[in-house]
Amino acid sequence: MEQPSDPPAFGLSRREHILDELRRTGAVRVADLARELGVSELTIRRDIGHLADRGLVTRVHGGATLRSRLDTTVPASPSGAAIRFRVGMVVPSLTYYWPHVIIGARAAATELGVQLILRGASYSVDDQRRQISSLVESGSLHGLIVAPETQGPDGRALLHWLEALPIPVVLAERRVPSALALTSLEWVTTDHVFGGSLAADHLAALGHRRVGILTSAGSPTSWQLRRGWDRAVGELGLECLVDVDATIDSLDGVAREALVSDLLEQCRRTRTTALLIHNDPQAVLLQQYARDHGWAIPEDLAVVAYDDEVAESAEPPITALRPPKQHIGRLAVQAMVDRLTEGSRRPVQRTHVLPVLYPRESSAAVAPR
Repeated sequence: MEQPSDPPAFGLSRREHILDELRRTGAVRVADLARELGVSELTIRRDIGHLADRGLVTRVHGGATLRSRLDTTVPASPSGAAIRFRVGMVVPSLTYYWPHVIIGARAAATELGVQLILRGASYSVDDQRRQISSLVESGSLHGLIVAPETQGPDGRALLHWLEALPIPVVLAERRVPSALALTSLEWVTTDHVFGGSLAADHLAALGHRRVGILTSAGSPTSWQLRRGWDRAVGELGLECLVDVDATIDSLDGVAREALVSDLLEQCRRTRTTALLIHNDPQAVLLQQYARDHGWAIPEDLAVVAYDDEVAESAEPPITALRPPKQHIGRLAVQAMVDRLTEGSRRPVQRTHVLPVLYPRESSAAVAPR
């Protein structure tokens, strides 16, 4: 006997099946769906009512059809577009980098009739899973846009869990390691690997031959930057003599000063003339410490930052690679709407967008020695 109230995941799965059938045939009958899914006709009518209330289908006697343009039962949003889908969005920070992604996502959601439900998490896998679970268990979402951790055993487990959810998932500024061979997760991300190559090429074009890299320890962006950087450094015949993975901006004053001092001493000892630094806070902190201790920027050391959140406000303004953050947010919402509209017949899409280099005063042609 059917339970009075089944778990949210089963309800979502049934509704996805109803939408898939509607996309395939244009119309469905309550009796046929009840028999096929092994539930009561009342359950199917409730599912259809749920979908109709969100502007996804039009109820007709005995069943439903694809949403009709003549259907005015769902109120229009202030922008004039009916709310077609409810999409959850979970990001690891609401203060750095991600606000721009959110702005882009909200703009696209308004245009495309999407109600965006935002949750802020942290870089903790447990916290991300808790926030995502809370949204999914509400039973009212059509899809998820998330930026999960992807590295290590916990990250891999989280990705497998996302793959198994009963609603579509689009990753924003994240990609699945190819070794996992997951087939349904889609993503929209900056091509950070290309960003690393672009930074190396910029410095090589300025005549720098001995270069270094400082990345944020544990960042999901850093390993991709390093992949492009290492490849380009080798192909361009550069020497990377300083290589540090740290979190300068999270250290207290004494520890921070010791780390920066040691890094600059490495640059002096190896005659390194340029650094790529991820992220902006680390680049700003290192540059201001260097200047306070007699280094001329860029004459003694050229600096290139990655993220371009605050790099332009440094003294001197720091050359930076800027991921197209707002565009990533817009494309993630568009990808979700395309998936929800076209269903399983749409091929899985994974999009990479190039970062842009903004040359500023912190990088210049290498000075003759």
